[in-house]
Amino acid sequence: MSKIAMSIYAWGALLVSVGGIAAMLIAPPPSLRTDRDGVAHFTPEVEHPETGEAVSVNTLIRHYRGD
Repeated sequence: MSKIAMSIYAWGALLVSVGGIAAMLIAPPPSLRTDRDGVAHFTPEVEHPETGEAVSVNTLIRHYRGD
């Protein structure tokens, strides 16, 4: 009996885990799409026009905001 209960528990945990991951990939909440400044989390870095080095978009936002 305990082997059946453990099997049911394990399959249930698997379904909840896979379902949660699938839900986050299919329809992520707005808080996972952008940060508080409205920048997407996976935004690539941009090139500095004078030096050519890579600068993050968040650094640019802080610079122009005056932080």
